[in-house]
Amino acid sequence: MDRWSEFRKLKQEGGSIKNKIDLNCDMGESFGAYKLGLDEEAVKYISSANIACGFHAGDPQVIARTVDLAAGQGVALGAHPSYPDLMGFGRRSMEATPAEIKNYVIYQTGALSAFALSRGVRLQHVKPHGALYNTAAVNIKVARAIAQAIYSVDPDLIFLVLANSEMEKAARETGLRYAREVFADRHYNSDGTLLSRSHPESVIKDSVEVSERLIEIITTGRIKAFDGASFPVAADSVCLHGDTPGAVEHMRCLRKSLKAAGIEVKPMRELV
Repeated sequence: MDRWSEFRKLKQEGGSIKNKIDLNCDMGESFGAYKLGLDEEAVKYISSANIACGFHAGDPQVIARTVDLAAGQGVALGAHPSYPDLMGFGRRSMEATPAEIKNYVIYQTGALSAFALSRGVRLQHVKPHGALYNTAAVNIKVARAIAQAIYSVDPDLIFLVLANSEMEKAARETGLRYAREVFADRHYNSDGTLLSRSHPESVIKDSVEVSERLIEIITTGRIKAFDGASFPVAADSVCLHGDTPGAVEHMRCLRKSLKAAGIEVKPMRELV
């Protein structure tokens, strides 16, 4: 029995398997004369966009273009704040107090919100980027600082969090809606954190493997870690990386697989 038949069988038997999922993608990560990612293609396949706010990538012109691009396709908008690390693309951990992190997130979310409002749309969510995301996943003080920042800007915003992480706990404590995120194209450690990008096998490059991995996560409610162990997970949103080699083929294959399994793609505001 293939994954798609398994999914349909589980639904017919009255299981609690999800039949809707959000697809999100990091976008707007070009800067000045430097172009990164395949935003114009990726936007066709996703339901939510995480838009860089200038601290790790993006600038006012790039932000404006990306907001126009996503909003024009009916894709929900989210802020993608980072540590102030333009040279390191936000992937280097930094020493910062919770108060500093809170202000970093307020600053960046406010900037993205202003661009969205100037186009007559509102932000849907906030998703930390890179090292800030990875730190918040395991450090409750950092996670709380981000959650408090989001709540102070707009308590109706959704906090997009790594499933089973400290971010999820901080969102509940703060009273924020949150969407639990999984990664179809990244390997995990057995503790639920992402395998470091410094590891040569951290990113899954085969489109069929990415699609089958996601269907398995949805049908079984578990993720298989890189070391072969598995752990339970509930997924509301799936991250797709627009700068990964073969990213557009990943997205095309994934959408085809989801359709075959009868899983609808919806923005996270309709799911949480």
